[in-house]
Amino acid sequence: MRKIVAIFLLCVFAALSVGCAPEKTSSQPVFLYTVVIDAGHGGIDGGVTGVNTGVKESDLNLSIANVLKEKFIDAGFKVVMTRTSAAGLYGAMSKGFKMRDMEKRKEIINSAKADFMISVHLNKFSDKERSGAQVFYKIGDEESKKLADALQEEFNGAGRKYSSLKGDYYVLNEANCPAVICECGFLSNPEDEVLLLTETYREKIAETIVGGSIKYLGNF
Repeated sequence: MRKIVAIFLLCVFAALSVGCAPEKTSSQPVFLYTVVIDAGHGGIDGGVTGVNTGVKESDLNLSIANVLKEKFIDAGFKVVMTRTSAAGLYGAMSKGFKMRDMEKRKEIINSAKADFMISVHLNKFSDKERSGAQVFYKIGDEESKKLADALQEEFNGAGRKYSSLKGDYYVLNEANCPAVICECGFLSNPEDEVLLLTETYREKIAETIVGGSIKYLGNF
């Protein structure tokens, strides 16, 4: 049954890719899967910055997450967002704000009863030649690894041979569903930075994530 559902989602995604989405009706939607999208950082915590422009990771994360939300909705998913504005989730700015932010994300993720969670981030590395997307998965969870592998395979594309990696991160460790972090590019790499600043590339990232997620569900 799950394979049949996944095949249906693949057909929907293929239709969306060529601009032939199914006609929407006014009836109450029936969601096959629920996904939580976590836009990393926010507020005073801007994350890493662009090597040339100084663009904040938190702003690009939210932009990618918003496009990703629409792509998942169009493919028939129920979407829950942890962050919907430039603000963080920590409330008042005081000592311990980072942990409060993380705990709020945990609360949203685990109350959603989601089928999986994707946290959107951007990377930084001392070697400016390092580029492309890298996916991390929750340690000790086979479903998280399967999801990460499916996403990484989609991201690798032309000749890139990255493997998904274990990630010892709070947002992964505390999630009660398969969970991954998509580091969607390196802001320390000038070429990645230029691409990430364009709407076209951010849309391509979102399409890649949705495509990889649907492939994962086909083997779920």
